[in-house]
Amino acid sequence: MYEKVTHDICISVRPFYLEEQSSPDEDRFVWAYRVNIENQGDETVQLLNRYWRITDKLGRLQEVRGPGVVGEQPVLKPGESFEYTSGCPLTTPSGIMVGSYEMTIVGGDRFNVEIPAFSLDSPYDTGAIN
Repeated sequence: MYEKVTHDICISVRPFYLEEQSSPDEDRFVWAYRVNIENQGDETVQLLNRYWRITDKLGRLQEVRGPGVVGEQPVLKPGESFEYTSGCPLTTPSGIMVGSYEMTIVGGDRFNVEIPAFSLDSPYDTGAIN
């Protein structure tokens, strides 16, 4: 598990390789990742936007931006958490993801929360250094 706390928001990520959705012979490797967002502060916050930097084994970069996560813009009161699962396909057997969430204190300022870098490794890349 990968974890990082920014502005009293704890982001933890657990990636896992999806063998049944992958086709290594066709250069298709698929991962899911489960993210838990926990408000450890004392103000209510809302997740507005997401930003991802996905780098494959060959160093090719893909950026993803958009509103919310899995169609939601969750509001988290102090002590509350929100968990979701999403996925990432690559054409290489390994990669790295890192990103951030734009959040707001309800009725107040916006701020960014860092998502820890996490490794996407498959059993088909025994030489991975991620």
